[in-house]
Amino acid sequence: MAKPLTKTQLIATLAEEMDSDKKSASTALDAIIAVITREVSAGGAVTLPGVGKIMCRERPERMVRNPATGEQIHKDADKVVKMTIAKALKDSVNG
Repeated sequence: MAKPLTKTQLIATLAEEMDSDKKSASTALDAIIAVITREVSAGGAVTLPGVGKIMCRERPERMVRNPATGEQIHKDADKVVKMTIAKALKDSVNG
């Protein structure tokens, strides 16, 4: 399995794809991250065409089990960030 790209490597690759400098690529990446964070934090969703959809989902309160002791613990309702991968990306990886 290949190692994931670091932010620096991602910025360098993005700059190359955009035929731009690294500063512009870094600004663009930071802006995209800020938009996604703001939208998902507000309970919305963001679709990245060809990549997937990032959304916030609420989980109800429930009983969970401590794996070390087997004890049942009550867990309050919370929110989690989920990402659904686009079919196009799945197909490109598998085919």
